[in-house]
Amino acid sequence: MKNNRPVLMKVEHLTKEFAIKSNTFGAKPLILHALNDVSLDIYEGETLGVIGESGCGKSTFGRTLIQLYKATAGSVTFEGKNIFSLKGQELKQMKKDIQMVFQDPYSSLDPRKTAGKLIEEPLIVHNLIPDKKKREERVLELMREVGLDIQHVHRFPHEFSGGQRQRINVAQALSMNPKVIVCDEPVSALDVSIQAQVLNLFNRLQKEHHLTYIFISHDLGVIKHVSDRIAIMYLGRVVELCEADAIYEDPLHPYTKALLSAIPPESPFQNRERIVLKGDIPSPIGEQVGCPLAGRCPNCMEKCKKEQPKLEEVKEGHQVACFLYTK
Repeated sequence: MKNNRPVLMKVEHLTKEFAIKSNTFGAKPLILHALNDVSLDIYEGETLGVIGESGCGKSTFGRTLIQLYKATAGSVTFEGKNIFSLKGQELKQMKKDIQMVFQDPYSSLDPRKTAGKLIEEPLIVHNLIPDKKKREERVLELMREVGLDIQHVHRFPHEFSGGQRQRINVAQALSMNPKVIVCDEPVSALDVSIQAQVLNLFNRLQKEHHLTYIFISHDLGVIKHVSDRIAIMYLGRVVELCEADAIYEDPLHPYTKALLSAIPPESPFQNRERIVLKGDIPSPIGEQVGCPLAGRCPNCMEKCKKEQPKLEEVKEGHQVACFLYTK
């Protein structure tokens, strides 16, 4: 399926490394490769799901996009401008246009401020509504929009449930009239029954405000429910990228196949072969040689141990980083 939407963000060769101090006196710091040469396009109005196991670099990807982490290399082009080169007013505008909703709805809220003050704060920082009365009206409007009772405007974060706290976070992000929202595991800390409500809220807001989401999760069910396209990450790399339906109907990468085989079948009478990747996950610290899955992959070839496959299109709209599909 061809994507006719315009490209809103272009990520090229994005790399993030962390220096780890060695215990040995005088030794050089070790390098942890959290993100390795990630390149992909994010289309206007879509939800790009980013999934992988813990430690795969998906949260680092989201935080580097919004410059919470400074990229080691690469670029992110947003509306024609490299956001890593922006300064002053341009940088402030970009941060208004790209917002983030974090995983833990409690730790991301100032416990000393009421819900109303928390939602109002971005409006003050960016001087969006100078008039105090109009600002307070906008806060109540945002509370209604995300499904919060306006009578609770003076409550503190500890007086809300997890789902309500996450709605405050969403209202905060929405107050900036953003174009992109990076959602970092926004429902993983919530009860299953509340997860569905918050996911439906995200879907409704996307339609009403023409938002673009980068939705990070480890839950295959959640990602399937919200995504237009899905990027599978493994050890800091995107190993497969395609339309959401294609990931579930025609997975290509051995890691993706193993990941999907872990989903419980819908029927107890349905036979599904479980693919178990044996061996240890390689360390992201130090020199990275060959395909990161080589030591666990059932299809591993000699070439896989020496070279790193690049993410390439093997079908229309379906990219995979695997030597099984290179010509």
